[in-house]
Amino acid sequence: MHAATRVFLVGAGPGDPDLLTVKASRLIREAEVVIYDRLVAPEIMKLVSPHATRVAVGKESKRHPVPQHKINELLIDFARTGRLTVRLKGGDPFIFGRGSEEALALRQAGFDCEIVPGITAAQGCSARIGIPLTHRGLATGVRYVTGHCRQDLQLDLDWQGLADSQTTLVVYMGAANIHEISERLIEFGLPETTPVLAVNNGTTPRERRLQSDLGSIAAAAAEAEFKGPILFIIGRVVSLYEASPLKPASVEKLGIQLPAELVHVHA
Repeated sequence: MHAATRVFLVGAGPGDPDLLTVKASRLIREAEVVIYDRLVAPEIMKLVSPHATRVAVGKESKRHPVPQHKINELLIDFARTGRLTVRLKGGDPFIFGRGSEEALALRQAGFDCEIVPGITAAQGCSARIGIPLTHRGLATGVRYVTGHCRQDLQLDLDWQGLADSQTTLVVYMGAANIHEISERLIEFGLPETTPVLAVNNGTTPRERRLQSDLGSIAAAAAEAEFKGPILFIIGRVVSLYEASPLKPASVEKLGIQLPAELVHVHA
């Protein structure tokens, strides 16, 4: 291993720069090279030095312009230069960020790297909204799952285990497959009336929210035409959203019948 670590896998959090750790903020500003994902908020990219080399390696559904093995090679190549390199990932590097694969590739090539954790989207969005991920009498646990598979293969999730009314389910990157996800959860026993909240561009000025239920969320999300990252919170804790003191007027309610006085849309 090299004596001095010059490669850092940094969690950029859910989007709000104020939610960065102190260490993440410092490294982003000091970095000589920043290799960043598509989901890193532009507000955070503004912290990068204008003199730093920026390399965009973002992926999206069915489009992977820089495959993972190429990202690994980039990290190794920059590690060889000795320049302070930040691999910047939305949320936390080890929560659906493939950070562990990149760390392993670096270490196998003889380079040390340091992991700088970030607030993952589930924590950041739920806290900002005021919905607890667990709540006595509503949810005894929480599970995070990814809504798409490697190389866009068919989803192969533990549907029986996920369809648990006592568990809050948080789906990352699920926009393309939310129809299948909701159908399978209903098939395995989760009621169609299970509350769902979709959060688009969470914790940023572009945040949008969509409150629906499991039977209607796919059609409602399609109608909303979200742009950017979407997180789906599924479970009975979403019922607390109406009582949340942090609930703003930026919520859309589509796909379910609700009293008019509860519907607030912010363009």
